[in-house]
Amino acid sequence: MPGSTNGSTKTMGALTVGGLVVVTAYTVALGSNGWLWFGWVVLGLLTLATVLTRS
Repeated sequence: MPGSTNGSTKTMGALTVGGLVVVTAYTVALGSNGWLWFGWVVLGLLTLATVLTRS
């Protein structure tokens, strides 16, 4: 059905948002780490691709 998301897409979205919170907290507490941000961007792009292909 167009516009609906299944459980795996919602889980990926939650992991992406949770990952952003973790990476941001790490950056505030210990300083920036480029690999963490790179990993989060890749996860975000995968989530976006999943959402777009499920629509």
